[in-house]
Amino acid sequence: MANTSEDCAPPARLLIREGLMVASRVWRGFGRLGERGPIDGPRLMVIPGFLASDRTTLGLQRALAEAGYRVSGWGMGLNTGVRADTLKRILARVEWFGAGRPVIMVGWSLGGLYAREVAKLRPDLVEKVVTMGTPFSGNRRANNAWRLYEMIAGHPVDAPPLEADVEAKPPVPTLALWSRRDGMVAPACARGVEGQSDRQIELDCSHMGFAVHGRAYPQIIEAIRSF
Repeated sequence: MANTSEDCAPPARLLIREGLMVASRVWRGFGRLGERGPIDGPRLMVIPGFLASDRTTLGLQRALAEAGYRVSGWGMGLNTGVRADTLKRILARVEWFGAGRPVIMVGWSLGGLYAREVAKLRPDLVEKVVTMGTPFSGNRRANNAWRLYEMIAGHPVDAPPLEADVEAKPPVPTLALWSRRDGMVAPACARGVEGQSDRQIELDCSHMGFAVHGRAYPQIIEAIRSF
C-alpha cells in the first residue's frame, strides 16, 4: 500500500529550500528583545519552534507589534524540546504577561504544540491559539526533524515527558496555519482533520517562512485578525 501524505515527510527538495531561507533572513534576528507594540494592544505571545528562539521569531514579533498587538516572545531561550516543566514555565510567563487579560498564543512548529497544551491547562489565560506549521495531527514522524529532535531532546518524539493528547482541540478558538510548500512538516499533519481545530488556513510560504519571511507576515496578521 502506498504511503499517504500523513505518513511521509516532505521531499528533500523542499527541505533544502528551508535551509536557504534561514541563511538569507538571518538579519531579522538582530535587535532588541523584549515586549514591543502599544501597551494597550491585544496581548500576543509568540512561541518559537524546535532549535529556535525569540531571535528567530523577532521579525514576526516586530510585524505583529506594528499591526497593533502588544507582543512578547516566550523568554525561555532556545527551544530544545519538551521538558517535564516546559508547560509550567510557559504558563507562568503567560500569566505574568497577560496581567489579568487573556493572551493570544501564536506557536510556530513545536511551539504550537506548547500553545495548544497551555490553552488546555488554563483556558482562562488564553484568548485563542494560532499554530503555524505545527504537527499536531497524524504520524509524529511525518517530518524531517524527528531524528534530530530525539537526539537533542533525549526522548522519543511520540513519548514526551508529559501526558498530553496533542490531537485534542483546546477549549478556546484554535486556528491552524499550514502550507503545502512546508519542507519540514507534512502539510496534512499541520492542517489536521475535522474537530482538531476550529479553522484551517493555507499560507503560501515555507516552514521557516512562517517565522522569518516578510512576505508571510501580512498573511499571518490577516489570519489572526479575521479569526
